[in-house]
Amino acid sequence: MINTGKLVGKTVFITGASRGIGEAIAIKCGKDGANIVIAAKTSAPHPKLPGTIHTAAEKIEKAGGKALPCVVDIRDENQIKNAVEEAIKQFGGIDIVVNNASAIDLSGTSELQMKKYDLMHNINCRGTFLVSKICLPHLKKSQHAHILNISPPIRTKPMWFSSHVAYTIAKLGMSMCVLGMSEEFKKYGISVNALWPKIGSRFSHCLSDLYISL
Repeated sequence: MINTGKLVGKTVFITGASRGIGEAIAIKCGKDGANIVIAAKTSAPHPKLPGTIHTAAEKIEKAGGKALPCVVDIRDENQIKNAVEEAIKQFGGIDIVVNNASAIDLSGTSELQMKKYDLMHNINCRGTFLVSKICLPHLKKSQHAHILNISPPIRTKPMWFSSHVAYTIAKLGMSMCVLGMSEEFKKYGISVNALWPKIGSRFSHCLSDLYISL
């Protein structure tokens, strides 16, 4: 049966789409008929976590979409460029970018290792900026251009920073990309928004699993 969903013919580039929220977004978009570029690190099964770019691709295609699994560490500019080039070759363009990939460590200032500080900032803020930058020339050509960052509202109350200031800064960097790029890209007809999902009682466990996966 031909898929006639509202995203038929649209190509969605999703980072961190091999599992979790990224995979769920990818499957939903696939169900709506989209072409999905799965830009994530996990190509072989992880010893502790389910899901790879290939298992995600199977679920997307089963849902009705088309999938292009790409091994991408968003800290690596060349890997992003290669995935974008493959997307253009296979699907002809990019219409939507979902910056979902994220690293997390909820340690306080005294306990946090600087290599984890660097990891969070390189993936969350720098990676989001870099993916958006590399996809921008192709988004400009789309009549349905969107960027969606999985990041929180910008709140400056101390309670949001006090327990894990490094992680909060890294995630708010993604949110600041939304504020800046939404205004900067307005002239190109590109919408830029943020989504911060409500997470239940398993929040801490899920966050730990996410960090392990990176």
